[in-house]
Amino acid sequence: MEKADDAGVYKLTDDLAIVQTVDFFTPIVDDPYTFGQIAVANALSDVYAMGGKPLTAMNIVCFPSKTLDISVLRDILRGGIDKLREAGVVLVGGHSVDDSELKYGLSVTGTVHPKKVLTKGGAKPGDQLILTKPLGTGIINTAVKARMAGERVIETVAQSMAALNKTASEVMLQVGVNACTDITGFGLLGHACEMIQDSQVGLKIRSVSVPIFPETLGLARVGMIPGGTYRNKEFRAKMVDSAGVGDIMMDILFDPQTSGGLFMSVSADKAGLLLAKLKEAGVTDAAIVGEVVGHPRERIVVE
Repeated sequence: MEKADDAGVYKLTDDLAIVQTVDFFTPIVDDPYTFGQIAVANALSDVYAMGGKPLTAMNIVCFPSKTLDISVLRDILRGGIDKLREAGVVLVGGHSVDDSELKYGLSVTGTVHPKKVLTKGGAKPGDQLILTKPLGTGIINTAVKARMAGERVIETVAQSMAALNKTASEVMLQVGVNACTDITGFGLLGHACEMIQDSQVGLKIRSVSVPIFPETLGLARVGMIPGGTYRNKEFRAKMVDSAGVGDIMMDILFDPQTSGGLFMSVSADKAGLLLAKLKEAGVTDAAIVGEVVGHPRERIVVE
């Protein structure tokens, strides 16, 4: 508990440990089936980020039975089960309660070799930083609620949120990386801060290299900024230097993500190979977005 890693790891034997995580949230899309898929992809992501293989899951359901038809819940669970099948994960149970607000997610158990656990620590000076999914889900989902987002970008974002980080995790394990986390509610910079806190390194992020979804910049300019962005900035602003980078781009870099990509720190001699293999495997939005530096320590410089 002393480190803010993505999942808990418990060693069973010299060559086997279990990885455990839990995550659930309210709907961020209108379609129940798609919501179920996104919730599962999001919950599994923490295991993938730790270098683990998810094996079993249990549903967590809060459902307003007095105001929503049971068919909505069936579609959510159907979406979840289909995504679990895609991941090769077995649903072994769950729990539901009657609640005034709909929520869905899972607790997940996986396995990992105790000596191959990936944490947020471990980044080394000279490492390159790779992000596997575009940013902007928080901004675009805020625009969806205001009916200001186009249908094409809504579909693109939903597909990205529902996409598993399974392939990206498998490729990074094949090539080898020094550190990894997944990008969710604290935004890219918030989770990046967790990687360097209480460490001997800092990060440089090239804002122009960071992949973002279409319409994100335009929607941010007209004020479609979720409240979580401001909380993220307030919490981590003291660790970030961003002279010359506009407020809108900083909002995007702090934008709270749902089921975002993996953020990897990989040695410079492996970075090109890792990026090529990610793209070859279908992780087409992956990009090198910065590097690890020895100075300034525990700070992120955004250029």
